[in-house]
Amino acid sequence: MIVKDLYHDCLLYEISQLAHCIHHLLTEKKISLNDDVSTVDFDQADHQKVAELVQNNVLGFRKIKNYSLKKNQKDFVFIFAASEQEAIHFYRETFHQHPLNCHENWLDFNFYRGNDVITFRDLIKEFNSFPAIAGYSFRY
Repeated sequence: MIVKDLYHDCLLYEISQLAHCIHHLLTEKKISLNDDVSTVDFDQADHQKVAELVQNNVLGFRKIKNYSLKKNQKDFVFIFAASEQEAIHFYRETFHQHPLNCHENWLDFNFYRGNDVITFRDLIKEFNSFPAIAGYSFRY
């Protein structure tokens, strides 16, 4: 695998620390996009600078997760939020009740929307502000 492919995957799957490290090494010209990843020495990165890049979020990652909140035995609400506490607060404000539970979901989970298969990672791109209701699920 080459650096370009790894960097692309890090950006796609929001692997912040590694993406910022690659960004730093590219900026410092210590690696190139066409280098084989197996030959890259990540120890040559200035880890203090990488930590600052991550803290300043120079690559613009949105640290939004997907939470499933249980309304009752059959009904669930999916909420995009930055934290579990934010998802629960948004749920309480929206539905005027406490959820029975709250669990973080995998963003790459496939589900049907109409006749199409989509992931939460794809769906999140359709939202501009958070927290937000991503959808509902019902058990029969």
